[in-house]
Amino acid sequence: MDILVLGGAGQVGTELQALAWPAGVSVHAPSRAELDITDTGAVARTLDARDYRAVINTAAYTAVDKAESDVVEAWRLNALAPAILAAATAAKNIPLVHVSTDYVFAGTKPEGAYAPDEPIDPQSVYGASKAAGELAVRSANPRHAIVRTAWVVSPHRGNFVKTMLRLAGERDALTVVNDQHGCPTSASDLAAALAAIAQRLAEDPAAPTGTFHCVNAGATTWHGFAEAIVAGAARRGGRSIPVNGIPTSAYPTPARRPANSRLSTDSLTAAYGIAPRPWQAALDDILDRLVGPVSEGASKP
Repeated sequence: MDILVLGGAGQVGTELQALAWPAGVSVHAPSRAELDITDTGAVARTLDARDYRAVINTAAYTAVDKAESDVVEAWRLNALAPAILAAATAAKNIPLVHVSTDYVFAGTKPEGAYAPDEPIDPQSVYGASKAAGELAVRSANPRHAIVRTAWVVSPHRGNFVKTMLRLAGERDALTVVNDQHGCPTSASDLAAALAAIAQRLAEDPAAPTGTFHCVNAGATTWHGFAEAIVAGAARRGGRSIPVNGIPTSAYPTPARRPANSRLSTDSLTAAYGIAPRPWQAALDDILDRLVGPVSEGASKP
């Protein structure tokens, strides 16, 4: 079984290539230089080169603030590319697993987590471009799984965990917004879910399709997440410094952030039997890889 992974240099793409896939599964992850996913002809030639059984698209323009001024490029990668991929995969009856984001929602829901079928209302260029990509996938390829996620972290590339660890080593205190709520997501856990969905779609024509959410269990704020990162690093010999909370209004950004990014994974569990573990456990694994094991005498919470 040949599976094509797009966005292989990113956090999730890196973890997809590191997975222990079943015997007989071959993962192919062409670089951006090898495949321009906004080039219709190049995509078609790539799909013709092998008998691909599934395509997993993790590629995206994710610079949320920069997208506000780089509108064309954001829409090119987040809307045009998925449209091209969806049409090309549909023409060959190949299922497409496409990663999307919490930013398609307004983030104003007062309580609880968003379900996949709730109305979307993106508030940023990034969110709008990702919503357009979702629509393109739904419209062109019936054999699709759109998987929304949020707050993705890993030992790879730039992300919130690595930023907090770096700043904790440079500063005597951190200041982080405390009124944006969401669900941290381990790139490795997300990759495992995407792989399971892709294999099921490849093997079973009746496998569930549609839109799903995949985040680690539990919710916190960026401030709470930062506190957990600093505390976890301290148990591994890092510095213990205070993490102060501030409202979003005190930290203005070009793009509007959702106040509520919680995503419900109930439909993912019902359809595919995937029940993500708590985000705290996933964070411990990332810190073990980035910082080292918990110091003797310290204990995991």
